[in-house]
Amino acid sequence: MPSGVTVPHGDLPSSGFVVLPPSGGSLPPGYQARSGPDGLTVTTPDGLRILYAAALPALPFPYATTGPAEEPDMVLVDVLDRPERLGDLRRRGLVGERTHVVAVDVDHRVPTEAELARRTALWGVRTVPDGTVIDLRDPPPTPPLLPRRTLLLGGSRSGKSAEAELRLAAEPDVLYVATGPSGEGDPEWSRRVRAHRDRRPAHWGTAETTDLAGVLRSATSPLLIDGLGTWITAVFDECGAWSGGEGLDAVAARCDELVAAWRQTRVRVVAVSDEVGLGVVPHTSSGRMFRDALGRLNQRLSMESEDVGLVVAGRLLGPI
Repeated sequence: MPSGVTVPHGDLPSSGFVVLPPSGGSLPPGYQARSGPDGLTVTTPDGLRILYAAALPALPFPYATTGPAEEPDMVLVDVLDRPERLGDLRRRGLVGERTHVVAVDVDHRVPTEAELARRTALWGVRTVPDGTVIDLRDPPPTPPLLPRRTLLLGGSRSGKSAEAELRLAAEPDVLYVATGPSGEGDPEWSRRVRAHRDRRPAHWGTAETTDLAGVLRSATSPLLIDGLGTWITAVFDECGAWSGGEGLDAVAARCDELVAAWRQTRVRVVAVSDEVGLGVVPHTSSGRMFRDALGRLNQRLSMESEDVGLVVAGRLLGPI
């Protein structure tokens, strides 16, 4: 359990607060502790519930072995370890609008305090100094309004996909839209696909499709689209556009459809794309057509987005 989080309780002598964890080796009178797959739930005599959502060490007091039966009043969670744990708690109704969510075990796993503040804002989590008093009878602070449409750009191996996953890690439901080939018959590409799949939270859904406009129009939960570079490659294939001519007109029409759906979507969406303006000029006409088409699409989606970021060497530069 973290130190420094105090919960008010009027029946305790002197200070009127109980500090978690208890330092005396046992819980104060009237307190109960229950352990389950989500962590340790402490219930106060007046019915307030605090869930410490983490793997539990050996504790110096007895506790039952059932999880929380209803939404706790406070959740203490190490979001830097696994922010998707918070998304799963939200998905199962154990974290709601009236739940105080506080980050614990905060350390140097992020490079700066500004980066910590950025991540916790994305995840709807508070960081508080040691010794902070939180009255669970008060409503939690209103979380910041997050952008509906986010476009993340970067080069190969820049970390843009990991940044996109981080953006949505604490959401209760996410549909991951994979636009690239499955990797069948290509062991190296299969390993890449498997690495992306293994990194994603287990409760996320997955759709493998190039009908991005249709997905944007019909979605009811947040979307992560990864990515636009493989999507436009597939569209070039489907439209027979690599040699130019009428195929390019068909690609342009598909891009128009995508931009319109992006503009009109009602769900939160994060899309990943390749920043093509930093490389050498392609030697082939088909390479130049691809570069130009993706560059124009990036510009158009950027103009329709509330948030645009560039990821370089695993660090987010932006907003742009």
